[in-house]
Amino acid sequence: MARPDKEAAVAELTEDFRTATATILTEYRGLSVTSMKQLRRALGEKTKYAVVKNTLTKIAAKNAGVDLSPDLLVGPSAVAFVNGDAIDAAKSLRDFAKENPFLVIKGGIYEGKAVTKEEIMQLANLESREVLLAKLAGAMKGSLAKAARVFDALRIKLESEQGAPAVVVSEPAANEAVAEVPAPVATAEAVVSEPATIDAVAEVPAQEVITDVVSETVVTEEASTESEEKE
Repeated sequence: MARPDKEAAVAELTEDFRTATATILTEYRGLSVTSMKQLRRALGEKTKYAVVKNTLTKIAAKNAGVDLSPDLLVGPSAVAFVNGDAIDAAKSLRDFAKENPFLVIKGGIYEGKAVTKEEIMQLANLESREVLLAKLAGAMKGSLAKAARVFDALRIKLESEQGAPAVVVSEPAANEAVAEVPAPVATAEAVVSEPATIDAVAEVPAQEVITDVVSETVVTEEASTESEEKE
């Protein structure tokens, strides 16, 4: 490999070490090209699986500040640079190694620390992030539903003990409501008064009318008597 190509390879590997959330080193001796393609598909798009040269990988790890054990860089090496869930990548490598014994998991780096093959297998046995989130969401949903049932039970108990509050109308309020009803308009306002002359006659006392009639009768009788005596 020419020097410029080596420098480009080291720069690329250095960036892969820096950006990866986990790095798993494997030995691929005996794997066919077809098997390698199947492994890459199993790892998914978020994991870069690349065949590397041990010397260049050692330099790149040093440039990236990754403490990589020399024991991991023995024999034909391929590195899985994980940018997604490390648990999913470890599961894929474990499952593929069961069906393809030529794939050997040697160790790697997880969360900035060196991990052995056994630790990677323990990581693979854990539940994935998606499964854990689903379980957490289910647990939270169950807790909320339980809390809601408890609150409903307490509310029902309090209502049964205290009873529903009745709406009571006080007497002053009732009297005020009656007083607010407008009084009917007096019917006397609708009666048309009689003519003024009738009122005037009605106002003359009856005794005065009788006296005037009697006086006129006496005067008439006296006049008749004097006329008879002269004859």
